[in-house]
Amino acid sequence: MSIDEKTVRKMARLARIALPEARVQPMVSELNGILAWIEQLNEVDIEGVEPMTSAVEGVTLPMREDKVTDGDAPERVLANAPKAEDGFFVVPKVVE
Repeated sequence: MSIDEKTVRKMARLARIALPEARVQPMVSELNGILAWIEQLNEVDIEGVEPMTSAVEGVTLPMREDKVTDGDAPERVLANAPKAEDGFFVVPKVVE
């Protein structure tokens, strides 16, 4: 498959990308190079190779116990607030 200038202009229009006329021909070359690389990948023999589900198979991530807490430290949390009142953050009104 080969991409021409007409196809590049159409793709740019469909993608709503402003593509200056000076960039059309270089884009044709770039996209044709990408397609040639993909064709080269299609020639690789993958018979008997299992698809990967992860780049790091066999590694398990440590899990922590999933328990709900209320934070147990409202004073420490509110200490970071610029302004607090009755145990709540005070923020400026943004809607009239």
